[in-house]
Amino acid sequence: MSDTECIFCKIIAGEVPAEMVLETDTVVAFRDLAPQAPTHVLVVPRQHLADVTDLAAAAPDVLAEMVDLAQRIADDECDGQFRLIFNTGPRAGQSVFHAHGHIIGGADLGWSPA
Repeated sequence: MSDTECIFCKIIAGEVPAEMVLETDTVVAFRDLAPQAPTHVLVVPRQHLADVTDLAAAAPDVLAEMVDLAQRIADDECDGQFRLIFNTGPRAGQSVFHAHGHIIGGADLGWSPA
């Protein structure tokens, strides 16, 4: 998929509405349309890269900024406690092929190993 067809690129460009939470020159964060927890925010680089491994290779500073934004959002919304999930590839659950992390929090998420 080209970046002109990417839904996240369209959100970043303002062509598709989204509830923005935080923005910087290189990263945007907006609410997920199908939240899995009280706080479910997507943190996305403005640069179109397919997944987190591509992002880490091409722009590790942007990946670090994404983690910083995730912490800032979690500090504001869920006492600083959160999960930051990156799905990489369709079998891992990635459905939009623009690198993004899911900030999940605001509830007792527990833990049960697979």
